[in-house]
Amino acid sequence: MRKQIVASALAMLSGMALATQCRADAPGPGGGGINVVAGAKTGAQVYATVCQGCHMADAKGAVGAGRIPALAGNPAIGSTDYILTMVINGRGAMPPFRTILSDQQMVLVTSYIRTHFGNHYPETVTTDQVKTARQSND
Repeated sequence: MRKQIVASALAMLSGMALATQCRADAPGPGGGGINVVAGAKTGAQVYATVCQGCHMADAKGAVGAGRIPALAGNPAIGSTDYILTMVINGRGAMPPFRTILSDQQMVLVTSYIRTHFGNHYPETVTTDQVKTARQSND
């Protein structure tokens, strides 16, 4: 149990370190955000760089110093509005990624999460949906 708590705390700290090391002077492609994952060409790469530190490689979340919800098999992410609101604004221990991810990076990672880890929501998130969500969450 102690090892699990330590692993969860380290995962949360690595995610927080990533969020704080982003540079505001490096604009991301496709509008909004900064280019924190410049080399990422797929949703899997964005997930591995930004989300995996807290939600884990298998997206099953973690319990320890805090509770990180599972994305695997999570019916809430069937709602495009829900997943975009969470990624844009964050909630609880999850930081907002509105200034960290570009619109295209949000499309890639949310579409990836919705079609992997036991999730079966094949509708691809669009950049128009991201732009609308950003505006409605301002």
